[in-house]
Amino acid sequence: MKTKLIKSLAIATICAFGLNILCLSPTFADDPICNNDNISAEIKAANGCPGTSTPEFTNTVTNILNAIIAVAGIVAVIFIIIGGVQYMTSTGDPGKTKKAKDTILYALIGLIICALSFAIVNWAITSVINSQTTTSEESGEEP
Repeated sequence: MKTKLIKSLAIATICAFGLNILCLSPTFADDPICNNDNISAEIKAANGCPGTSTPEFTNTVTNILNAIIAVAGIVAVIFIIIGGVQYMTSTGDPGKTKKAKDTILYALIGLIICALSFAIVNWAITSVINSQTTTSEESGEEP
């Protein structure tokens, strides 16, 4: 039981990893580099100032996070199949049947978490890009 829970938590951690990166990004409201007009855009981009990320970079990050979530989803589907095989080969043994049902349950929970994290990560990336675009348009800069 505990190993199945640990496996489900591992899949959930992998799925949520990308979201944590986005949520823990620092704010740059009082950063002297980001607010200084005399500093070049390259230096601001290297410092991670908002509004300086390139579309290629954002697409790359999005693709990497989506690939990680897809791999975790595939692992969850494999565990559902393993649980189904265990259930079919349990031959009525209550212990094996319970183990198979638990495997399927935890894999389904992992799959749901993967689907939700896919939606949340893509929404968060889109929101960050839109807020950076809005911020740079208000300040008169090009994104």
